[in-house]
Amino acid sequence: MVFHVEYPRIVPARKPPGHQPAAPRYTLRWHDPVDTLVSEYYGMQKVNPSWDEQQQFFQRVEASLAHPDGPAAHEIMRFTDEAGETNAVVVAYWLDATRHARWSAAADFPTWFAARERLSGDAGYWRETIAVPYDRHETIYSAPHYKIGFARTANSSIESMTTNGYFGAARDRIPVSAIDPLESPLRDAPPKPRSVEGRGRRLRVVTPLNMTALRSGQFWVGAGPEQLGDYHENLQPKLMRGMNFLLDHKGETGTLALRVMTNLDADGTERAETSVLAYFLSLAQLEDWSKSHETHLDIYRHAIAMNRQFKEKREVVTWHELFVMPEATSFEYVNCHGRTGVLPYFDLLEPATA
Repeated sequence: MVFHVEYPRIVPARKPPGHQPAAPRYTLRWHDPVDTLVSEYYGMQKVNPSWDEQQQFFQRVEASLAHPDGPAAHEIMRFTDEAGETNAVVVAYWLDATRHARWSAAADFPTWFAARERLSGDAGYWRETIAVPYDRHETIYSAPHYKIGFARTANSSIESMTTNGYFGAARDRIPVSAIDPLESPLRDAPPKPRSVEGRGRRLRVVTPLNMTALRSGQFWVGAGPEQLGDYHENLQPKLMRGMNFLLDHKGETGTLALRVMTNLDADGTERAETSVLAYFLSLAQLEDWSKSHETHLDIYRHAIAMNRQFKEKREVVTWHELFVMPEATSFEYVNCHGRTGVLPYFDLLEPATA
């Protein structure tokens, strides 16, 4: 038996009558009730940092994650941002908002992050907290055997589903979408990017209601020559073309930030695993790109074709976890360049420094 939340639907579903998916898909469930999902990203940003510098950052964060109220799972990653700076990233996952709050108040890393010393030097640091009630998330996996992201938390399982294979399926999988259209309050006056001076400053972003966060992943460890070749020659180029389109057309797509991250082993070796972390002003704008633009349709059609061809023998796993965020989620940037994350878009708070 698995836990899930459903509401009597008053907002029409997007699922067509009699729809049957063309390929199997799976979703995440827990065997115990879950109230709140917290995924928190910690980043160190610098021009050409050495591996020793990155490793020191990872070790500092991971040492704090071992606190009794630390997360249920975490990963380390790296990406190069739009300003050309390397970002070393840790993502941590909690299923208990109170434990996360206790960790934030008592663990060493949050104290280190909050120190005045972080305001100077040649590195920037950022912390983005995605905290949503259970009914504001959804997940999808192309195969049930590989656990990543929230699926690495205890008492979870990847279950077969049929709410997939049509445009609007992701929305239908979000429980609260049955009673809430999840519209952005800024849809009639979307924010325009502005110049921000972030160096030497600690800036907190006031995020808007229903901002949407998407982590979408690809895993090809152990894939044989045929499927590995297809990934590198077909799927990966299509994926990057889509990501580059979103980055180049932020205003019309509602894209606020997008990072293509590579998972790392403990020694810094890059794994055959990547994920994209992206923020959109609204779920509707993400849906518009997904259902209508050729760059996403190429990705979608190819993934469906490969799953039809290989079925249960598919060796490249794709997945995503999506969150429609409440207001005032905590995003904080310290000594970062002005294009970091969502800094250019929303109201900023600058706490007094002791």
